[in-house]
Amino acid sequence: MDVERILSRDNLNRAYKKVKKNKGAGGIDKMTTDELLGYLIKHRRELILSIRKGTYKPQPVRRVEIPKDNGKTRKLGIPIVVDRVIQQAIAQVLNPLYERQFSDNSYGFRPQEHT
Repeated sequence: MDVERILSRDNLNRAYKKVKKNKGAGGIDKMTTDELLGYLIKHRRELILSIRKGTYKPQPVRRVEIPKDNGKTRKLGIPIVVDRVIQQAIAQVLNPLYERQFSDNSYGFRPQEHT
């Protein structure tokens, strides 16, 4: 895997825009997607360096239970928004590589373009 493709400015910008567009709740640090850009601008270099060095550690996810239609609940893990950007950047590079290997009859967790 080419870490430089994942960490390229274009790929990281696309990942940020996707996370920002999706919004979502904050993780354990309570940072919102509205606060994300300022944080990334301030900490970009140290974040990228820690990923390159292999010292980056994702934060624990915030656990919440959401109600289901049947009255039960479903457990959900909410990563911090910075981890979501990194996860998205990785997915943007890996998904095209793996997508072509999946069966056309496989639909779970596939990009919407597949369906």
